[in-house]
Amino acid sequence: MMKPESVLDFPPQQDEIGPEMSGADVLVKSLEREGVDVIFAYPGGASMEMHQALNRSEGIRTILPRIEQGGGFMAHGYARATGKAGVCMATSGPGATNLVTCIADAYMDSIPLIAITGQVYQQFIGKGAFQETDFFGMTLPVVKHSFLVLEASELPRVIKEAFHIATTGRPGPVVVDIPKDVQQEIYKPVFPGSINLPGYPDLPKASDVDLENVLQLLEKATRPVLYTGGGILSADAHEEMRKFAELTGIPVASTLMGLGAFDPGHPQSLYWFGMHGTVVGNWAVCESDLLICAGARFDDRITGKVDKFAPDSTIVHFDLDTSEHCKNKYAHFPIHSDVKYALGRMNEMIDSGKFQKTDLSAWMGRINGWKSEHPFPFSFKEGTHITSQEAVRVLYEETDGDAIITTGVGQHQMWAAQYYLYKNPRTYISSLGLGTMGFGYPAAVGAKVAYPDKEVIDIDGDGSFLMNIQELATASIEKIGAKCLLLNNQHLGMVMQWEDRFYDGCRAQTILGDPDNIGSPDNESGLYPDFVKIAEGFGVSGRRVIRREDLRPAIKEMLEHDGPYVLDVVVPYTEHVLPMIPQGKSAKEILVE
Repeated sequence: MMKPESVLDFPPQQDEIGPEMSGADVLVKSLEREGVDVIFAYPGGASMEMHQALNRSEGIRTILPRIEQGGGFMAHGYARATGKAGVCMATSGPGATNLVTCIADAYMDSIPLIAITGQVYQQFIGKGAFQETDFFGMTLPVVKHSFLVLEASELPRVIKEAFHIATTGRPGPVVVDIPKDVQQEIYKPVFPGSINLPGYPDLPKASDVDLENVLQLLEKATRPVLYTGGGILSADAHEEMRKFAELTGIPVASTLMGLGAFDPGHPQSLYWFGMHGTVVGNWAVCESDLLICAGARFDDRITGKVDKFAPDSTIVHFDLDTSEHCKNKYAHFPIHSDVKYALGRMNEMIDSGKFQKTDLSAWMGRINGWKSEHPFPFSFKEGTHITSQEAVRVLYEETDGDAIITTGVGQHQMWAAQYYLYKNPRTYISSLGLGTMGFGYPAAVGAKVAYPDKEVIDIDGDGSFLMNIQELATASIEKIGAKCLLLNNQHLGMVMQWEDRFYDGCRAQTILGDPDNIGSPDNESGLYPDFVKIAEGFGVSGRRVIRREDLRPAIKEMLEHDGPYVLDVVVPYTEHVLPMIPQGKSAKEILVE
């Protein structure tokens, strides 16, 4: 899949004095100059001026979500699929606060997001005015940067700086809060061709000495592993990473954020590891004597019990953000660098003869033994009913693995990563650091806007899908063909799984249907709600399947349908996501049954 032109790839622009216009029109013109082609925006009293200005734009498509959070996650889907900054907008007060979860999500997963919010007139700020919140202060812990624009003349500079900050270095969300009087002010703007951000760093580059040390460590290692994450995708470094792996022979284990950067069919692939990852990935990392981490952050879903994570390994950690070094796991060699540069430079050193490839046949033999003992893709039991695992696998087969997949959060999120194999970057789009239910369908809408000619499918659960089901209306009205494969088990599956494993099966508000008449493949009359009727109410086609023999034809029907679609697949609630490393345990305590 070709990566669209980044906002940073546009040719340099010269300072330009614009004609007299309102601050709202200045904002829109500034967005156009940054290459923005779509904004997901819900209007209100403090943002009406900006919506009026968007109506006058010939270059920006404005899409109306049905709640601000839906628009924020549409911007996520757009950003995660393209690498460009996604842009969303809301009014002041409750409109803005409905974006907080989206902003926090972008912060956790390092996603470039521009969140523009209207604010009350400056004269009312701090006085408890109607629909006033201190959005600048409220979001400070979960942004890369915030702007409260108090002078209309600053708008062009602020927008240019916001995009630069959001998309360079470690990407992240930027908030731009604009009072209504700033939007209304009439003046002649100066659009800057360049920006000056004293203290904002250029991309760091590792020294040759540091990189030579890494190669020397690799020469001496007998059990090395390359541990990669979302930073590889953010840096567009997957080609450099693949070449480095092949030149050195090192096996590659990815986080979920890094899926698609390395072909899972490659003999050196350990696919993804962590709480529900492959046995081979977890065991290889645990027993490694050298762990090279590139673009990942040692979060708890990867490490499990930290003192048992790679306990005998020398750890090298490449990261743009020095705050990540030794934060969760001690790194013997923390290296502050752009990972694309570091991998590319080490490849040059290897090509020039500064590395003697180590014989890793014994290590790969052990790894291949683990692969044989616990094969991947995972097996699943075929029974009377459709399982979630089978539904995802059939979708993979029918799309030839060539769709963009978004997910909600829960069991289905893990099965979507286990049974759909991702060979290309930016094709698995999921809320991973924050784990936000309701993410999947609006993210699919945003990704489909970015790639209208690609198949975009949200693999979702009934609990997660219900949280932003209203965005079916957006897809219908805007004619956005985002589809949903809904794995409907009538329960909050992941929480239920923990109840089964650790709470003696006690159900504590995890049943979504009627507890006295739980719907299931054996009790269709108890299924609640009727997702097909809901979809049809929004003008979206849908179908429910229960029998296994109907699954593949139904998926084909969904894929052939021109427009949004909901395929409600009724599955048992008894299935658990395996493997599983219980919280606080080590990779050696992984559960496989």
